[in-house]
Amino acid sequence: MAENGTGVLRRSLNDFLSFQLDDGALDRLTWRDFGNGLEMSRLAREGKRELVLYRIAADASPAAFLKHEHLGGEFYLVLKGVIADETGEYEKGDVVFLDPQSVHTPRAIGETVVLVLWPAGVRLVD
Repeated sequence: MAENGTGVLRRSLNDFLSFQLDDGALDRLTWRDFGNGLEMSRLAREGKRELVLYRIAADASPAAFLKHEHLGGEFYLVLKGVIADETGEYEKGDVVFLDPQSVHTPRAIGETVVLVLWPAGVRLVD
């Protein structure tokens, strides 16, 4: 993985792995709709650790995600589309790790699906 000088590790998996999402299976998950083009499906949770899927509509509000801090870091895999934040743009197949106590405000570019792991939870930042 490469570090970009901002406490972010990133590696594209596209040179040895391909992803094909099953939209029907995604639709069968339980989704929390935030009403701004952003939906979240909790896949697993134990204490503060959480594994979630985010599904972001192509016409989602650029402010769909709130600024937040990752208490124990954040790991995510872009399964479809592009996620951008203060550290860069990450596309389908990119694996990203943000350091503990990292703060960012992500936004999706186009229709996007992201698998996210929070080892110690998140905290909203004003």
